[in-house]
Order: sequence, then structure tokens, then C-alpha cells
Amino acid sequence: MAGTTHSVTNQAPPLVQYDAFGADRALVEAVERHLAPDVRDEGLSELSGLGRTAGSAQVQEWGVLANENPPRLRTHDRYGHRIDEVDFHPSWHRLLGKGVSAGLTAAWGRPGGHVRRAAAFVVWTQVEAGNGCPLSMTHSAVPALRTDPVLAAEWEPRLTSTIYDRALRPPGRKPGALFGMGMTEKQGGSDVRANTTAARPLAEDGAYELTGHKWFCSAPMSDAFLVLAQAPGGLTCFLVPRVLEDGTRNVFLIQRLKDKLGNRSNASAEVEFDGTWARRVGEEGAGVRTVIGMVAATRLDCVLGSAGLMRQAVAQAVHHCAYREAFGGKLVDKPLMRNVLADLALESEAATTLALRLAAAYDDGGEQERALLRIAVPAAKYWVTKRCAPLAVEAAECLGGNGYVEESGMPRLVRESPLNSIWEGAGNVQALDVLRALRREPQALDAYLREVGQARGADHRLDGAIKDLLTELADLEGVEGRARRLTERLALVLQGSLLVRYAPPEVADAFCAARLGGDGGAAFGTLPHTLDLASVVERARPVS
Repeated sequence: MAGTTHSVTNQAPPLVQYDAFGADRALVEAVERHLAPDVRDEGLSELSGLGRTAGSAQVQEWGVLANENPPRLRTHDRYGHRIDEVDFHPSWHRLLGKGVSAGLTAAWGRPGGHVRRAAAFVVWTQVEAGNGCPLSMTHSAVPALRTDPVLAAEWEPRLTSTIYDRALRPPGRKPGALFGMGMTEKQGGSDVRANTTAARPLAEDGAYELTGHKWFCSAPMSDAFLVLAQAPGGLTCFLVPRVLEDGTRNVFLIQRLKDKLGNRSNASAEVEFDGTWARRVGEEGAGVRTVIGMVAATRLDCVLGSAGLMRQAVAQAVHHCAYREAFGGKLVDKPLMRNVLADLALESEAATTLALRLAAAYDDGGEQERALLRIAVPAAKYWVTKRCAPLAVEAAECLGGNGYVEESGMPRLVRESPLNSIWEGAGNVQALDVLRALRREPQALDAYLREVGQARGADHRLDGAIKDLLTELADLEGVEGRARRLTERLALVLQGSLLVRYAPPEVADAFCAARLGGDGGAAFGTLPHTLDLASVVERARPVS
């Protein structure tokens, strides 16, 4: 007699073999909205191809293996020679190679490049977020290098290449290169002006010798790094190659790898410089000004990465609830679970819509759009990245006990979710940056108000939120102590304006009610029950 104790019923099938791009309606619509007609079809086609790759069982398994087999540091070879190499699982290299070939480092030189790359970054983050770090650093290094036309001419073609070459060899002999970054030091953290790494000029024009340390060095197996050090003229930006042009290894001493909460597939290191050769980027004393373009680009990637994590968490939660039955019906049809899922979907769509709007501003490049980015990027980085962690936790809860088990993939999303809020300047840094823009760059606030003003009159709750925001902006007394509150409101009003203009009415209505009108609680799942929540959830369902 066959045993019946191990029958498997009422379990959702795995979310695989689907188009992770095409199934995300908010993302598809944003790309269609922001791409010019002459590149729209090409962009949608390439993104759909990447979406199918990201949704495939094989590539999802690569993400699992890369996370389960973190990098290992080898400081010496068997004979005792110092080599300072990091070994990665083959799946890491496969993922990174796919990301490079998909154009995730090639935004700067093609039409609509930033929107196309932004959408691809959202999709690819959902496979395994760790490989997004070197992709982001490489992409973001371009504006810093452009402060030196000679360096840009030499390096930009390598950075924007779609060929991944993992070998440690002179960059001039490689078809493509990756960049890392080393800014912070243990005594200063975000206060990079407290850096103590010293840069001594050499006889060769623009060449220096570095001595010091970096507390966080991202992607230590990259081909080159942008670092900050104290030159005779003050804090300066430098390019540090991993391998010199004569084939010898530069002095790049990896002391240890960080044992991190999440992002475990990616290596983050502490490194020492001891007579390390470097090339100056920009003028002496202009280090912060030189890297500011890189910082802004990586902050936008933090927003994109969080949007990707949120989308995957919501997709998994809605997918599970569409199949799982409890108390006489599908979970997705239960009013209270529907409220939770709709609330999560609102947060995800608002993040995606805002992130792609900022990417479109990069593509536009006009003065008005650059001014908008100055205030909108730190505000978005502050708010979107902070919403990622509570959303991931709530989405995991939608799976019940299954969501607490590693095989579901939800714990990996939960561990990853705080990262983007911490990296590239934590919350207070972003809020203070918003204040600097408000005080020093009136054109930034003007650009912001013009942007949100495009939706004025379309929703009374949005109109009220804009009015309240203007009241707050008119009173800057003691503003630093309420900088987080102000930054949050700037982000929410901008999200509301974008959703009122571009999202389906049921999405915009729910967002404005709960996020701007005060008709929602502190936890997810507290939306007004009178809203069309079923349509919001169905829109978020990953069916393509």
C-alpha cells in the first residue's frame, strides 16, 4: 500500500521561467514613457531578453550559488609570495559577465542609455544583488574620469565595454575593465575630509605614491579604483590600477574581507597602501568636487537596487498568495491579505516610477533636469532605500513560515534590504545633502517645484501635501533637526506627483490616500478598505 503521508499539496510553484521585465507593468510603462520612439522598440526588446534570462531557473540558481559560496581572500601563494587575490564562485563570474554584456556599465554613450540601464539594473538586482556593486562602481566612475580628458579617453572605452575579462593583467591589454572605489577610512567614515591616507608626488607628471588605508574598498578584484588621499594641495582624487602597465602588481594589500549581514556574494575589503602608484584625477585639493558625479550616480543605483529588491519581494509575495489556499479560498482574495499585498505593491511601484524618472533626467542632461537631480537624488536615496527593509520583512511574512526558510529566497532579500540605505551615505548624510541643495542652489528647489507642480489640481490630497511642504520650506529655523522629516516629505510628494500623472487611477488614489492624505497606518496593510485594492494587486502579479 502506497504511503500518503508525504503528499505535497497547497504549495505555490516556484516563480521561474518568466520574464522579470515584462511581468513588471510599472517598469515596462516607465521605459515606454521615457525612451524616445526611435530607440523604444530596441530597448524593450533587449530588456525583455534580460528579463527572461533573469527569470530563468538556471540564472536564479547562479544567484543562489553565488550567495551560498562567498568570496575567499588569498593573501599569499603557496610559496609565501604576497598576491592579495579574492576567489569567487564560478556563478559570480557568470552573473557579472551577463551584467556587463547586458550594458549595465555602458549607459553613457548610447541614446536613452540611462533609462535602459536603470531598468536593466532593477531587473538584474532581482537575481543576486551582490554583483551590482562592481557594475555600479564601473558605471559611476565615468563622470569622475571625465574631469580629466586624457584619462577619460584612455579608460572610458574600457569601462563602457560589454566584454567581461576577469584576468588580472595590464588594463591596456584587456577588452574591458571594472572599477572599484575606496573613499572611507576607519577614523572618518562619511567624513572623507578626515582621511589620513597620504599622497606624495613623484617625478612623473600626475603620478603619486600613496601610503595609508581604506576601511571599505568595494570590489577589490577590480582593474582600478578611485580613491581619496591627502596630497600637498589637500584632499585629492586618484586612480589606482591593480596591475601596472609593465605587468607588475601594484601595492594593494588586502588585509581582510568584511563579514557582512547581506550582500555576501560581493567582496568588501580593508586595504592598505604602502608605496602604491596612483594617477591624479582632477586638481589637487578638488577631491570631493571630482568624485561628486560618481557619488550621485552610485546613489541613484542605491535607489534602483532597492526598487529591484522591493519588486522581487512583492512578486514573490503576490505569486505565493495567488496559489496558496487558506480558510476556504485563495490568500490573494482574502480582504486583509489583499490589503497587505496592495500596500506593498504601492510602495514598489512608487519606488520604480521615481527611480526611472531620475534616470530619464540623466539622459536629458538639460540644466533644469540637472537641477532636479541635485535635490531629488538624495531625497529618493533617503526614502526609497529606507522603505526597502520593512517591505522585505512584510513580504516574507506573506509566505508565513515558508518565508523564513532560506530556500524561499526571502531571507536573502531581507538581509540585503538595509544595504542601500547605509552605502554611499546613510540617511543623515542624504538629509543634510538635501539641506545643502536648498540653501545653496535655489534652482534645485525651483526645478523640484516645477516637477511636482505638473500634477497640481489632479488630486486634492497631493495639493494639500504640496501646500504643507511649502509651509515647511518657508520656515528653515532649526531645520537640521527636522531634516529627515523634510526629506521624507520631498520624496513622498514627488512620488505622488509622478503616480498621479502616470499610474492607473486606482494606484494613484491609494497612494495619495495612504501616503499623503493620512488615511493609512504605520504598518503595511492599513489602506482604506474602500479603495480598488484588487486591481492594485493584480497589476503587481508577476504574470507575463
